[in-house]
Amino acid sequence: MSLQSASVARLHAVEVSGDESLVEGPLHGYHHETYVFPLLGEAGRVQPGRWKCREPRPDLLWFDRRCFASEEQLLQDLQGRIRGIPEIAEVGGISLMRFIEGRTLGSLHGSGKSVPDVYHRQIVELFRQLAAVAPTSLRAARRCDPEDRPEDGDTEGFLQRLVHFTEHRVYRHNLDRFEGLFRELGVGEDAFAHLRTYVSGLTRRPFCLLHADLHRENFIVDAEQRLWTIDWELAMVGDPLYELATHLHLMRYPAWQARRVAELWHTTVEEVRPGSTNGWHGDLPLLLGYKRAQSVITDVIRCALMLGAVPDAGWRRMASAAPKLRRILVDGAAPLGLEPVPGPHRIASALMRWCREHGTRRGAAP
Repeated sequence: MSLQSASVARLHAVEVSGDESLVEGPLHGYHHETYVFPLLGEAGRVQPGRWKCREPRPDLLWFDRRCFASEEQLLQDLQGRIRGIPEIAEVGGISLMRFIEGRTLGSLHGSGKSVPDVYHRQIVELFRQLAAVAPTSLRAARRCDPEDRPEDGDTEGFLQRLVHFTEHRVYRHNLDRFEGLFRELGVGEDAFAHLRTYVSGLTRRPFCLLHADLHRENFIVDAEQRLWTIDWELAMVGDPLYELATHLHLMRYPAWQARRVAELWHTTVEEVRPGSTNGWHGDLPLLLGYKRAQSVITDVIRCALMLGAVPDAGWRRMASAAPKLRRILVDGAAPLGLEPVPGPHRIASALMRWCREHGTRRGAAP
């Protein structure tokens, strides 16, 4: 790639590293175009190891509400309070994030498999540290307007804002392309009225900092088996039980380990901030219900875009994707009031029709 046609992120990487041949990237990733490199000379002596700079990819769909204006600013704020997070440095006026060397937890212990105790203990310790970060102690700038922030402890308002975001910024915002597909899969506008009723009645709990995206690919295991937590861009202030629900939903623990994690979360978080686990036994299924409902909306869109990006994708590809999408629909059926859930053949047919109308063969962006 010539520097004349390079992106801003690559130009910054070359400028800061001082040697284009040392720049690696762009790395695989959905939200950002990312480059990794060491620093040379005095900068490299002061800041050893590899660093990364990045910029958001254009024209992406965002499926999650964002709270903080800058991930880098938040990480800088959390230094010394949360262990195992990337360091932030500024070189030549450009903000850099340390690249954590290692392998993702998911590459070592895939979805559905149990997590060894050496990592499991560190995840529970992360819950402890997050619960200790009170909203009033955070200095990082926020995206949302003050009037759009529920008061501390208003778990009902917190969750209803998440439901509102999923309905309006994900579902309704994309209806021009996906309304027909959603309708064929049984997801209509009344699904959100059902969801609001389904998740209502939460117990009040004091808020704390949430990572809100703790899954196996956001944990990096280094050579000493230390667990590092990356990708804080979805972090928010809110209900501590939402952190647990999101974590359980994304990690896909075996049932026995999910129960163990939940119990340890309860003991640990309650010890740090009394009252943070009030009503958790009754409320956890409701929050998990929201996460499953959210997955229906986001995964229908993701699946269609993936299939639509393949020129002339045939029936075999649609039929292969349909069972997984049906499992997601079944999981979200109760909170969204989906009845009946379509079978694999009907799902595959709906996907095929969507791809014929909206896929790359008709010039739509993938």
